[in-house]
Amino acid sequence: MREAYAAPVDPDLIGERVRRIREAGATAAVSVSPARTEALLPHITAAEPHMLVIRGTVTSAEHVSTTEVAPLDLKYLVRRLDVPVIVGGCASYQAALHLMRTGAAGVLVGVGPGITSRTSTVLGVHNPQATAIADARAARMRHLDETGVYCHVIADSGMRTGGDIAKAVVCGADAVMLDSPLAAATEAPARGAVWSSSAFHSELPRGVLAKVDRIAPLEVVLNGPADSADGRTNLMGALRKAMAVSGYDSMKDLQKAELIVTGSGARR
Repeated sequence: MREAYAAPVDPDLIGERVRRIREAGATAAVSVSPARTEALLPHITAAEPHMLVIRGTVTSAEHVSTTEVAPLDLKYLVRRLDVPVIVGGCASYQAALHLMRTGAAGVLVGVGPGITSRTSTVLGVHNPQATAIADARAARMRHLDETGVYCHVIADSGMRTGGDIAKAVVCGADAVMLDSPLAAATEAPARGAVWSSSAFHSELPRGVLAKVDRIAPLEVVLNGPADSADGRTNLMGALRKAMAVSGYDSMKDLQKAELIVTGSGARR
């Protein structure tokens, strides 16, 4: 859970960036690794973001540390903040349940599904995204029964098309994280580049810098119209059409749809 590499951060930049995002009328979310959360927390809370995202390759609510620095106590941290906290990643029923019990508003689900991740190769740790989401969905149901509190399940990466988003929702996701689809927008400042924070770890990189073709403006990527049948544009239109074809009129209803597992050759 703890990173050996920590790039220098100017605390003033956190506040300035959050201020600009809020002034633009957007939701300001600050993302930080578990290893740096406590050190940066005073600057994050002073910036007053709308939410905090604590994101590592695999984040656990109960863990041990071999360093002299005390490991992050997620349960204590989440419950002393006034903003919603999203934590992850996780890829199993038990891990998701433990994170939900910290009081997190949502959990990020997925270990190694993105185009930049090499976690499965470097660490040998991987779980198919559909299985991970389904396990987290079961954990959410148990947590809801225990506490009456609904914790959102967020499919973290691995989404490339509108069909991927629809299947993630059927598996139990309330929302999805998008990386390469947004990087493919012509306005994306990185010009098609996609990378993860673990790509630049100084001792054990577990990701790479990837490039995707820029295909259309962001509005077209999200809301169309699409001019090809590759599923990479009009993602929300594809999701709505999937709901209509399956006979569901809301995201919550779509989570009740049946999912059939087929051989990989049946995809195309």
